[in-house]
Amino acid sequence: MSQTRPQNIGIVLFDGFELLDVFGPAEVLANTPGLEVNYLSKHDSPVSSAQGVRIVPTMRFESFSGDTLLVPGGRGTRSLVQDPEFLRQLTALASSADIIASVCTGSALLAAAGLLENHTATTNKNAFDWVRTHGQKIEWKKQARWVHDGNLWTSSGVAAGIDMAVAFITHFFGEETASSVTNHIELIVNNNPNNDPFSV
Repeated sequence: MSQTRPQNIGIVLFDGFELLDVFGPAEVLANTPGLEVNYLSKHDSPVSSAQGVRIVPTMRFESFSGDTLLVPGGRGTRSLVQDPEFLRQLTALASSADIIASVCTGSALLAAAGLLENHTATTNKNAFDWVRTHGQKIEWKKQARWVHDGNLWTSSGVAAGIDMAVAFITHFFGEETASSVTNHIELIVNNNPNNDPFSV
């Protein structure tokens, strides 16, 4: 268990984000005592997920001052990796956070923003080759449910973000807290980051 516990997590929203990338981890994180979760956007108006669900953000990018940033994937990442203004905003958000995490193709956004340089990371296996074209000096690990490297956490595709979130809680809050959360939401979790049946 780490000594410094995160307290405030900001989850980035953008049009075309993958719903489970956000609310899978959010279910785990928001049920952890002492953790506050906010949903961030560049504006106040509702943001549409790839599944058509519209979410009202709780905070604008410039108002966030939390310690942990989580970036989801989804169809929207395909255009955002080439959006200099969004990447600038993402870099600014990351600069104020102690911990940076991504789910699925959210790692492509981190890579395009230069935030994964000199680190090991993983991503959605179906989009693995596309994600690898972004960023430099990144060791992409294909067989991994999630990767924890320093202050960076990256998960494989979609539902893998839930396993990563549980590992995150275990790391910072301990096994007892993580077990309490998973029991509360009746979750069977994969605790082994190298147990990735989708990599073959």
